[in-house]
Amino acid sequence: MTAVAERSRTQPVSRGRVTRRVSPLLGVTQCLTLTWRGIVKIRRNPEVLFDVTLTPIIFLGLFVYVFGGAIEGSSQEYLQFVLPGILGMLTVFATMGVGVALNQDLDKGVFDRFRSLPTWRVAPLVGAIGGDIIRQVIAIAVLLGFGAALGFRFVTGFWSVLAACALALAFAMALSWLWVLLGLVMRKPQSVQGLGTLILFPLAFGSNIFVDPATMPSWMQRFVEVNPTRHLMDALRGLMLGGPVATPVFYTVLWMAGFVVVFAPLALWVYRRRA
Repeated sequence: MTAVAERSRTQPVSRGRVTRRVSPLLGVTQCLTLTWRGIVKIRRNPEVLFDVTLTPIIFLGLFVYVFGGAIEGSSQEYLQFVLPGILGMLTVFATMGVGVALNQDLDKGVFDRFRSLPTWRVAPLVGAIGGDIIRQVIAIAVLLGFGAALGFRFVTGFWSVLAACALALAFAMALSWLWVLLGLVMRKPQSVQGLGTLILFPLAFGSNIFVDPATMPSWMQRFVEVNPTRHLMDALRGLMLGGPVATPVFYTVLWMAGFVVVFAPLALWVYRRRA
């Protein structure tokens, strides 16, 4: 914020309106500055980490020790199956935070202040996504550490596990454009959360996160086949436990491209209309 404000004083002003042309380098700098704003918000308000760190831990503990024996016959074997899935679910659910925080900023008039400055139009949106990704990195580290403490065995090497984390974060960044759009069009943060729950629950539970789809009814299996999180889970399990990787990663990247191509232009269009 300080850097943006300082730069604003160096930009020309014409007829009472701030010139909005910025160089590509300055645009990148503004994105990084507003991403840093998200990190500062986490540092000053650490309770925003509670939902993305404690919820996956609670889910992992409950599913492993309550349902693990019934589903897999062994809590330890089920831990091996479900932890990559909960890693994917964590990143998918955490994306909703982008839309809620964005809507709160709009409600407080923060974006009115951004629009009065010669900032690159998309910098506040990219900065909001960047700040949320930092929150997710912390949450992933906590989840993997907790899983290792319970006895999860990383079958593949360090770089494969790192690739799995990077893929989950990239998927979250792409899906975040949906929440940016909803954060811009919905009137209240509660509306974003309510609609987000309706969208995310079928994506998470109508997938292969917790059980093998082979045990599901045929109509549900068809839904799982077209569910984008299914390919992400297959890719994460392949990268962390071994198995096919190329095909699920390919379809995951296709879904990511689809999210960006569809929702990013819509979000920018809505943002420009509100500017």
